[in-house]
Amino acid sequence: MLPLEGLLVVSLEQAVAAPTCACRLADAGARVIKIERPEGDFARGYDKLARGESAYFVWLNRGKESVVLDLTRGDDKALLERMLAKADVFIQNLKPGAVGKLGFAIERLRRDYPKLICCSITGFGESGPFAKRKSYDLLVQAESGLASVTGGPEAPARVGVSVTDVAAGMNAYEAVLEAIIARGRTGQGAAVGVSLFDAMADWMTVPLLHHEGGQSPRRLGLAHPSIAPYGVFRSKDDIPILISIQNDREWRVLAAEVMGDAALAADPKFARLVDRVKQRAETDGKVAAHFATMDVATLSKKLEAADIAFARVNDVAGLIAHPHLRRIEVDTPHGPVSYPAPAPIRDEARSYGRIPALGEDTEKVRREFS
Repeated sequence: MLPLEGLLVVSLEQAVAAPTCACRLADAGARVIKIERPEGDFARGYDKLARGESAYFVWLNRGKESVVLDLTRGDDKALLERMLAKADVFIQNLKPGAVGKLGFAIERLRRDYPKLICCSITGFGESGPFAKRKSYDLLVQAESGLASVTGGPEAPARVGVSVTDVAAGMNAYEAVLEAIIARGRTGQGAAVGVSLFDAMADWMTVPLLHHEGGQSPRRLGLAHPSIAPYGVFRSKDDIPILISIQNDREWRVLAAEVMGDAALAADPKFARLVDRVKQRAETDGKVAAHFATMDVATLSKKLEAADIAFARVNDVAGLIAHPHLRRIEVDTPHGPVSYPAPAPIRDEARSYGRIPALGEDTEKVRREFS
């Protein structure tokens, strides 16, 4: 039996953040009814690269039921009301105020259904000067300062995946699970709010504290602003290898056992982390010069033998061939799709539900909640 079996989740969702939360609840055994507008969740149209389905949609909507409702119609509003009366969790990520205008204000739902857990996901929260703004992942990457610390020195850059959406969705999942646990003790539901901006501001704590401490972070590409050497160096056969030296002992090991430079290992000029960071260019130059004398196979063996943390700078093709990549397979309306497995590894084997076609469960749910 899965942990959330028997729970009913109704999710008025679109795009990435709310579907991330609802997907994890479905994975854990909850019944998730996804409410879509007549034209469908617009994430269905982002691309057609997963057997004719959107890669985003296939990733985040496994195991859900799709019900199409037009919430400008009285009968569809009444159906949603009946569903919420029986639901354990209600998730929504409409623009702030929109769910209230439709007649489903969170305050009213909490009053009418005291056991219901309501989770609202927004861009900037329910109040404040930006609350009514439309907000999407890249906009929040820019607004939160994340883009300012991402990329190389020449310009801010986007993180290559939808980190603000995913972070908000996982924060919502965590908050909903906490509310489920609390309800088991008190019998009372809860209202939970998660914003994309708050999720990313939390992740920006270290750059913020660095700035307020007088050392504003700089964009260094694949290097670390507070540690050296921690970055990419090329082997003799021009393969990029990223190393991470976390402390002074590791630096001595790197210099003596990998680079074969006992004098450098003993040089007080490079002995402390703060000194290596201050003279990063010289530190990195010495590492680069030694690494350039070894092919990648030799260098990798030396790094492993010395227990130095390192990585290949892979592309997506490298990920696909990676020996540690675990995959799951889900059914879609156009056939099975294989993609990376959820991160947790559990004792029990877990299967994953199919991707629903638009509205395929509408009539069944109408009958059930009539």
